[in-house]
Amino acid sequence: MKRNTSVSHDETVIRRLRQDPDFAVEYLKAALEDEHEPRVLLIALRQLAQARGIAKVAKAAGVERESLYRALSSRGNPRLSTLVAVAKAVGLRLTVEAA
Repeated sequence: MKRNTSVSHDETVIRRLRQDPDFAVEYLKAALEDEHEPRVLLIALRQLAQARGIAKVAKAAGVERESLYRALSSRGNPRLSTLVAVAKAVGLRLTVEAA
């Protein structure tokens, strides 16, 4: 008998981020639009970095892997330059538009 294995929400999102660049763009846009919870952006960037490989993203962003883990953690407080570097490392950029 075959067992159903469950996959966590995070794993599902990371898999989709890895496979679908358009989804990654929309996912990050939605995270930026959440005015009430700024940590959503950190979660989205962390998942995107995990999808692309933390070590690879850290190297491309010019930060140490451990520093990137810390910056994107639930207690992280990254500098804007780190956020911009991570977005660039995964092939995206953060933008601002009129509300």
